[in-house]
Amino acid sequence: MTREVKLEASWLDVMGDEFEKPYMEELRSFLLQEKQNGKTLFPPGQQIFYALDRTPFHRVKVVILGQDPYHGPGQAHGLCFSVQPGVAPPPSLINIYKEMESDLGLQPPPHGCLSSWADQGVLLLNSVLTVEAHRAASHQGRGWEQFTDRIIRELENRREHLVFILWGGYARKKGSFIRRDRHLVIESPHPSPLSSYRGFFGSRPFTRSNDYLQQTGQTPIDWKLPEEGVL
Repeated sequence: MTREVKLEASWLDVMGDEFEKPYMEELRSFLLQEKQNGKTLFPPGQQIFYALDRTPFHRVKVVILGQDPYHGPGQAHGLCFSVQPGVAPPPSLINIYKEMESDLGLQPPPHGCLSSWADQGVLLLNSVLTVEAHRAASHQGRGWEQFTDRIIRELENRREHLVFILWGGYARKKGSFIRRDRHLVIESPHPSPLSSYRGFFGSRPFTRSNDYLQQTGQTPIDWKLPEEGVL
């Protein structure tokens, strides 16, 4: 699988050996078989590792952990909660924007592309990196969780003073091994309309992240998104 994957250099240094493990070969075979069976998978192949390519290992400041990619046509492009330019923001992202407005006073943009966050060091990482069209969570349990656990562990061990934003029970369970004395962990219910009113609204993750970054001598994130979404 390593031969077929183009990965940003700093992540390849950290994660390259993971592609040689048996579970990754099984995952590769599964994805190839799904395509051969005529199934549509998201995001497109060249964007599966887009979160890593867009935010190099040494530049990560904040990790926002999602579950799996959007499964509607044209939505997913490898950054959790983000959609491609020209695609309407999904409900969870609309709620993220509402909290951003409440927390920081920023007006939501007319798009759902979060690439400018990724460029500043916000790793927008899904726990599962692929999905079948119109079948939410269809690729869970196929091996991606092991891969992304390794990502989180490498960040947790090799870096200091990161912010981990864990929205919902799935993300909180996945981040259970993060040391709170070494990093800031912000936990709340998921921004989904089903759970956002149970404590996501009012959790102020953006201000809390920036306060911590400044306290640890780092440049805060400019959470204001450009008026136009650009990949």
